[in-house]
Amino acid sequence: MRKIVAAFFISLDGVVESPDKWHFPYFDDEMGAAIGAQMSESDAMMMGRVMYQDWAAYWPDKTEADDQFAPFINNIQKYVVSSTLDKVEWQNCTLISGDFVEEITKLKQEPGKTISISGSTTLVRSLMRHGLLDELRLLVHPIVVGTGQRLFEDGVQIPMKLTSSTTFETGVLSLVYQPAEK
Repeated sequence: MRKIVAAFFISLDGVVESPDKWHFPYFDDEMGAAIGAQMSESDAMMMGRVMYQDWAAYWPDKTEADDQFAPFINNIQKYVVSSTLDKVEWQNCTLISGDFVEEITKLKQEPGKTISISGSTTLVRSLMRHGLLDELRLLVHPIVVGTGQRLFEDGVQIPMKLTSSTTFETGVLSLVYQPAEK
């Protein structure tokens, strides 16, 4: 059975929006290795509509000379979960619409490696509520951003258990959570 793993850069106050504005001073070889490890265990990515539209507008014409991650992102299988898109045109994309719980449950039954999610906050929230997210990886940055979209919604409780924690030299905490036993 395939796992779905979501990863986020997150501030101390829970902000995940616009990490390009606060994340890079903390990026180092340790963090690069953690991100690289997640990439190497994945053979597919999942994303919501907003991320798909942003990435499909940016990545298709990028090469390794532009960004070292371009070949990985452009060539990997991508699953786009959306109730509003009619089609997806970026290479290696499959649209998941309709009953996404049923479709993702089937997808998890197929052979393959981990399906990773980087961003797509709304999608991750939905997967967590429906018990479809197998692992949540947070790179907690030692900064209070003060404003922006937060990962977790008010009033929603989802018990999780910590399965791994590492402190990077920069003060970033690498935390891995899985759903708690019910």
